[in-house]
Amino acid sequence: MQQRSALVSYARSITGSGTNAEDLVQEAWLRFDEASNNRLLEDATGYLFRIVRNLALDSKRSQAREYRLTRAVNYDEAVHSLAADTPDPESIALYSAEYARMQQALAELPERTRIACEMHRFGDAKLREIAAFLNISVPLAHKLVAEGVEHCKERLGWP
Repeated sequence: MQQRSALVSYARSITGSGTNAEDLVQEAWLRFDEASNNRLLEDATGYLFRIVRNLALDSKRSQAREYRLTRAVNYDEAVHSLAADTPDPESIALYSAEYARMQQALAELPERTRIACEMHRFGDAKLREIAAFLNISVPLAHKLVAEGVEHCKERLGWP
């Protein structure tokens, strides 16, 4: 309950919708409660933020897919839109290892840096929004995002 408003703000920064953010936090709590099975977890807050992040990203992708489908002029365009959302097996094989390395790199970051990086890169949050959310200065938000991105680039072997 102490982190509820922070979790809602985090979800809102990713989805852009306050109503959807409230629903996602509720769903995250239900999943967290089921996963923890009434045990005390060491990093319960971090775990809750991860659940919210995953649910928010899934929701954002789903909304984008739904938007493309509802904007389709005809059946063929709708089918093509659905096919474009489904990666081919070669792409899945090619990027699954890289995706796992990216997830690992994000997990290695300090919580505040990880949240700043995720909000900026996945949630399209502006630095001032990140600063307000984390209760830090805008230059520090910029530094955290830059450090997070640099860490991930190093782990993935990107230039």
